[in-house]
Amino acid sequence: MGPLRSVVLAGGGTGGHIYPLLAFADCLRRHDPGVRITCLGTPRGLENELIPPQGYDLRQIPAYQLPRSVNMNLVKTPGRMWTAARAAGKVIDEVRADVVVGFGGYVSVPAYLAAWRRELPIVIHEVNVPPGVANRLGMRFTNHVAVGFPHQPAQAEALRDARVVGVPLRRGIAGLDRFAMRNAARAHFGLRPDLPVLFVAGGSQGARSINLAVAGAAKELARNGVQVLHVIGARNEPVPVPTDLPVPYVTLPYLSEMEAGYAAADLMLGRGGAMTCAEVAAIGLPTIYVPYPHSNQEQKRNALPVVEAGGGLLVDDAELTPDWVERTVIPLIRDPHRLHAMGAAAAAYGRRDGDEALLNFVYEAVAQ
Repeated sequence: MGPLRSVVLAGGGTGGHIYPLLAFADCLRRHDPGVRITCLGTPRGLENELIPPQGYDLRQIPAYQLPRSVNMNLVKTPGRMWTAARAAGKVIDEVRADVVVGFGGYVSVPAYLAAWRRELPIVIHEVNVPPGVANRLGMRFTNHVAVGFPHQPAQAEALRDARVVGVPLRRGIAGLDRFAMRNAARAHFGLRPDLPVLFVAGGSQGARSINLAVAGAAKELARNGVQVLHVIGARNEPVPVPTDLPVPYVTLPYLSEMEAGYAAADLMLGRGGAMTCAEVAAIGLPTIYVPYPHSNQEQKRNALPVVEAGGGLLVDDAELTPDWVERTVIPLIRDPHRLHAMGAAAAAYGRRDGDEALLNFVYEAVAQ
């Protein structure tokens, strides 16, 4: 298989679609600096904030929210879907794409439709169970489906024949040596090098229930020598944290370089988004998962296999209280042997090569 000349990447709306896309784009560029990489996005999606700063060409096309059920009438009837597909097709034709790789989100649907009409290879990468509605629709046009986690083919009939490749991760995370970076990361955040660190982050939006539970336990955590690095979430109200604590409790509205937080941490407490699960498992960071409760439970399904492998704990959002944090987190984070065992189990479950494995899969799809 010769080098790819031009690749169109489609994925948007949320970080769970965009971060793997960017990691894969970086992998493409590493292997061939001359490859043309074109990303498709919508005018309102988060991709507008994340993709252009990384130096990639982002083309906007109209995209529309889809109904939750997938059937062929969905793509045959609405004229606006074909309008969006024509816009995607113009981009595909202009850049003379060899393949379309989709990561989900509404912008993926017009890309899949346009590629299908041109008999162009389509590769889909999916990280959730059940698959997102956009990717479920795309699966009607291609057999080249890759997934991020080994539990997915067993749990979703639509993914039964999918290739497990892992999740493409940024090199700063995939190549992270937590222990080598620990002291520098702690110094960066104003944390002491000699006391354990709990890293708290509820995903890109933060999580108010997590914020309140940990902040409510701040005095007891500090009394037991536990430092806290707490990413509140840019869209969340600040939570009151006592100011007279004997050890550092650092709050941030947002953290763009998550690897710095991971490196500083002995233990993480956060949601169960697919990217979080992939990242912390790959780097062997013991994690307490608090899955988002108002959904179809995909975050619980994401986290459960890591927990069952010994790499973390799972707690329902409704059970997460300051008292629970005090009873559970303090004895765990003060037990280095247990943390080491959990970290090793997480690393054995996770993988750092999702970008390379997906690239090999794309090469196979194009060669057929």
